[in-house]
Amino acid sequence: MDKDTILQRYLSALLDGDRPRSRSTIEEAMQKGIPAYSVYTEIIWPVMLEVETLLRSDKTTAVCEHLATRINRTIVDQLQNKLPRRPVTGKKILVCCAPGELHELGAQMTADLFESAGWEVRFVGGGLTNDDILAFSNEYAPEILLIYGTAPRQAPDVRRLIDTIRDVNAHPNMKIMVSGGVFNRAEGLWEEIGADLFAESAARAVQVASDTTCIAPARPTINRRKKNRRQRPQPLPDRLKPQTPSPALTAAVGAGLN
Repeated sequence: MDKDTILQRYLSALLDGDRPRSRSTIEEAMQKGIPAYSVYTEIIWPVMLEVETLLRSDKTTAVCEHLATRINRTIVDQLQNKLPRRPVTGKKILVCCAPGELHELGAQMTADLFESAGWEVRFVGGGLTNDDILAFSNEYAPEILLIYGTAPRQAPDVRRLIDTIRDVNAHPNMKIMVSGGVFNRAEGLWEEIGADLFAESAARAVQVASDTTCIAPARPTINRRKKNRRQRPQPLPDRLKPQTPSPALTAAVGAGLN
């Protein structure tokens, strides 16, 4: 059973909502010698993205997407303890996401791979307010705050969260990474909203974050921050107002991405 066959069988079983067939496909793959990490990154992850694509292009229904996502999550929960455990790095990451089952699954898998790589992880999922995330990130003080799976309509709110974090400056060395969702589909949007780092997948997120050059302190001091704000012709949030949308955000929303 080659990789393409596994992917097709697994996708078909998920969209049919067939739990036993989905589980048996993954079990068969692992019996063939595919390790849990590869099942995560080479089977479940690409199939998850394919389900997203099918839903956005109206080639499957919301019901089928929900069935697929819930089965995927059940299998991910079962596989998490089978991932390799690397030595503890002493680094911390906070993973959150926009509301929605589809995005939350990707965020959960990202959190699992960071934990596998030796990071201390806090995964808060979706549905929290910016104030909630800001308060907890200040308390937890992670090296990285990772925001996963934003929809176009939520990009301005992510921008406001990032702006607030910068203005408060409570943890100046914390990096902000974005991944998944509209950031994977709108080139340059991650820079436009003020994030420090971008990764198109969970595996890539771990690679980027584990690069020590990405963790090196790069935030300005409070005094420099104030100086920089005085030099700006207008506050950053104004760039997200409807009458003056950023080019990247306009392109993302205009394309009808969700």
